[in-house]
Amino acid sequence: MMVLQTPATFLERIGTVLGPTDWRSISQSEISNFSKLTGDDHWIHVDTERAAREQPDGRTLVHGIYILSLIPKWQRQLFHITNRGAGLSYGYDRTRFILPVKVNAPIRLSQTVVKAVPHSLGTKVWLNSMIEVEAPEQVAVVAQAILLIADK
Repeated sequence: MMVLQTPATFLERIGTVLGPTDWRSISQSEISNFSKLTGDDHWIHVDTERAAREQPDGRTLVHGIYILSLIPKWQRQLFHITNRGAGLSYGYDRTRFILPVKVNAPIRLSQTVVKAVPHSLGTKVWLNSMIEVEAPEQVAVVAQAILLIADK
C-alpha cells in the first residue's frame, strides 16, 4: 500500500503502479442483489438455470457496472492519504468491458497514477484502472478513474 501525506503527494507519484489488490470473487447473491437495486435483470445475470443451458460454460455473468463500482473499496488496499479532506469521484473516462466476468471468478484491481493537478479544493488525480480475471489471466475491465481529493 502506498501511504501519502497529502493529496498533493500524487504529483510526485506519476507513473507509480498501485497493487494489485487481493483476489475477490462475486457470488450469485451479490449479482442478484445488484440486479434488484438497478433493475438490470437480464437473464445472463440472474437466470442460473437458463445460463446453465445457454451460456458457453453454464454460468451467469457479473454486471460490468457492478465491477466498476467496486473500485473505490479496492482503492483502500492500494493507497492511504494521511492528511486529507473529502474524496469525490469525478467520474471515469475510457471505460471498457473487455471480457465477461463469470460468477465466482476471482478478479482484482491494479491502478497506475497517470496525472495529478492542483485544484482549488485539493488535488485532481487520474488513475488508470485495470481489473483482471485470475483465469485465464486476462484483463476484464479498464477505466480511467478521476478523483478530486480535498486538502484537510
